[in-house]
Amino acid sequence: MSLERELNKRADGQCELCKNEEHLQLYTLEPKKDQSIKDTLTACKTCVEQIENPEITDANHWRCLNDSMWSEHQAVQVAAWRMLSRLRKEGWPQDLLDMMYLEEDVLEFAKSTGEGEDEDDKLIHRDVNGVVLENGDSVVLIKDLKVKGSSMVAKQGTAVRNIRLDRENETYIEGKVGATQIVIITEYVKKI
Repeated sequence: MSLERELNKRADGQCELCKNEEHLQLYTLEPKKDQSIKDTLTACKTCVEQIENPEITDANHWRCLNDSMWSEHQAVQVAAWRMLSRLRKEGWPQDLLDMMYLEEDVLEFAKSTGEGEDEDDKLIHRDVNGVVLENGDSVVLIKDLKVKGSSMVAKQGTAVRNIRLDRENETYIEGKVGATQIVIITEYVKKI
């Protein structure tokens, strides 16, 4: 059975977050790797737009999480936790977060985007020019870099697409050069 059919069956023709039945789509949670049943959910256009654009978030729309946060499916739990964390200053979302329980590995995945951290505590990754880098950005190497543990040299001018930020060190990012996943120091990259 295809992933889309499995998720549509699981969702019963509704958004798994707000129960809307219109404009449904599959939504894979960040950090996106592959679409899988564990990190993909069926969501309506309204929910997806608000997840991806925090500045247009309507807190009242997310009161639906009072029900969907209890879902048995990891993707729904993670999306609910992230949105409640984003909105926790509203008051009522913090009450729901206090009631919510996630397994340790699921909570780690939920926190992997930095959602729920105070702005003062978030690490800010910047390229050589001081431009802020985000997960999924593309960068270009500004210097030849020897890859530790191999004989490979990543050449100046090489584009690294779909980078991942290191959550513990603002000077490190991860990306693929050719088929090799490597860690790159941010002072050697420029955002494209």
